[in-house]
Amino acid sequence: MMLIPCPWCGPRNENEYRYGGQAHVAYPADPHALSDEQWARYLFFRENPKGIFAERWCHTAGCRRWFNVLRDTVTNTIHAAYRIDEAKPVGS
Repeated sequence: MMLIPCPWCGPRNENEYRYGGQAHVAYPADPHALSDEQWARYLFFRENPKGIFAERWCHTAGCRRWFNVLRDTVTNTIHAAYRIDEAKPVGS
């Protein structure tokens, strides 16, 4: 089981969280101007790297806040956890 460090509550077991997908995906400035193909790319296409990946998580069984995690997708090692209003850590 992974221990995920919530920025507000500290490390907790992964079963207290819900995965929210890739972090740092910008909402389109004018979604009404997008074609169906462009909208589908925004909604469904995400990176799938082998290695460190920025993800969104929600601490549903705790503070119920969303935050970002840098996790290695090969080893599940968590390199950083940070609030959504904070910048992605340098060097990641």
